[in-house]
Amino acid sequence: MKGFISPTLHPLKSLLLFIVFVVAGLFIGNFLAVVLVKMIWGYGVVQTAEMLGKPSAYPESRSALVLFQGMVHFVGFTVASLAFLRVNAHRPGAFLSPRAVVPFYLLLGSAVLLLVILPASSWVVHWNATVDFPAFLEGFERWAKAKEDALRELTLELTKINTIPQLILGMVVFAVLPAIGEELAFRGIVQQELQRWWRNPHLAIWVSAIVFGIIHLQFYGVVPRIMLGLIFGYLYWWSGNIWVPIIGHFMNNGFMVLMMFLAQRQAVTMNVESTEPNSWPLSLISLGLTAILLYGLYTSFRRLPAPLEEEPHF
Repeated sequence: MKGFISPTLHPLKSLLLFIVFVVAGLFIGNFLAVVLVKMIWGYGVVQTAEMLGKPSAYPESRSALVLFQGMVHFVGFTVASLAFLRVNAHRPGAFLSPRAVVPFYLLLGSAVLLLVILPASSWVVHWNATVDFPAFLEGFERWAKAKEDALRELTLELTKINTIPQLILGMVVFAVLPAIGEELAFRGIVQQELQRWWRNPHLAIWVSAIVFGIIHLQFYGVVPRIMLGLIFGYLYWWSGNIWVPIIGHFMNNGFMVLMMFLAQRQAVTMNVESTEPNSWPLSLISLGLTAILLYGLYTSFRRLPAPLEEEPHF
């Protein structure tokens, strides 16, 4: 994918400009979220900050916090990405999806891949959750554990879903918005601009995946997120269509939200928040099916007509 970006802007300058858009979007998103929470629930800035810091102490404010998170994410990633593309890209649609149409069975296969890989990836989750840092990183380890505990508490509190309306809101905030916003940002813009700059798709995919993993600030889950970023990145590169990683991302997050909802209603016994690995037989089956699916998707995408390209000039 060569891209349909402004020929007057070098990829590095384009990435720096995009960072400005995201930072501005996060500031605006926070402001709008505070205003919205104040208008609907009457909580002020100080109260909202306290609720975000200790959500379990304010169980009645859960819907307000979910909406707050959704607004910040929507403006900070989705709106900021689309605004950047509107300003900086000749043809945003073609830039994001040089291959405008992807067969439905490949979209479905990409979504199924994110479910099939879960048992195999549980071993990586377990290793990352129990990793010990060397002695010289003791200070960082304390900070990382404190940050992990705080974010885990916030996540667990916000995903206490007891009703169908709460499930719908949770799906929108924790599955739809991250799938669209983060894929627009990290695959649609960051990965493409790095590829345009370095002319090396593999390096661009790995670097954007690492940034994707680190930016969540949960270092005891960073490796699984980097793995997810790699899968999304390669699916995007192979397919040439931004909807492929978006659907995969939605499937991953949406499955987690749905399982949390069902577990809280005692309809299933699966604990998707557990860091314990699955059994070896199930994990090996998962690994084998993942490899088959990845190879099948790769070869199927390669057989499609070449995506639309435009040679960049900068």
